[in-house]
Amino acid sequence: MNNQILFFLSALGVFNSVVLGFYFLFFKRNKAISDLFLGLLLLSLSIRIGKSVFYNFNPQLSKTYLQIGLSACFLIGPLLYFFVKSILQKLNYSFAKYSFILIITGISVFGFLFPYKENPEIWRGIIYYSINIQWFIFIVLSIYEARQIFRKLVTNRKQISYHETWILSVICGVFAIWLSYSLARYTSYISGALTFSFSFYISFLLIFYAKNKTLISVVSKEKYINKIDERLVKEIQEKLISFLKQRKIILILTLLYRF
Repeated sequence: MNNQILFFLSALGVFNSVVLGFYFLFFKRNKAISDLFLGLLLLSLSIRIGKSVFYNFNPQLSKTYLQIGLSACFLIGPLLYFFVKSILQKLNYSFAKYSFILIITGISVFGFLFPYKENPEIWRGIIYYSINIQWFIFIVLSIYEARQIFRKLVTNRKQISYHETWILSVICGVFAIWLSYSLARYTSYISGALTFSFSFYISFLLIFYAKNKTLISVVSKEKYINKIDERLVKEIQEKLISFLKQRKIILILTLLYRF
């Protein structure tokens, strides 16, 4: 029963991440470039975490799945960095696209020449440590790009916008997952999957709160906006002028009658 509950909790975040990833890639209306990178990032994380979940409960899992899971890790860092830069409107899309294609090509060629089945020592050794180093470097670069937002988080949280909440949530979530895998040898291998599920739902709650706060702010501002139609304003103005002219004529006639 404990294993079933643990499997459910660890796999729940993976399932929802896959659904949300496909939503951003294929079903979201008025997609921005940042939505594309966020969808790919969620799918890459889902592949990596999903591999960990199934391997933890089935150590005899095929080496092909292990290779696919580790290969997806090479994409997490770059996709996080591209997402942050795109949502901040600092991204060179052509550079990001060709870099992403180059990374996938390199992973595919290396995996074909040195498959996990025949070279487990390489994948468990240099490949695994290279993944963690590359992942951490891109997290640092993403934090540097969003340094102004992190400064707001310390100085004035009320100034953080809805989109900035997205950036903070995604960066902190990815960092938490990286940290849990880096410390897995001291804790548990499944801790990465549990951290992912926990980070996923915490981020969702933060983003939901930020969106509602933005909507409330907009509604409260709209109460003070002049919504009277311009034609109605002109009509009232003309009637008022006409009324004042009539009053002026009556006043003049009254004065003349007295004299």
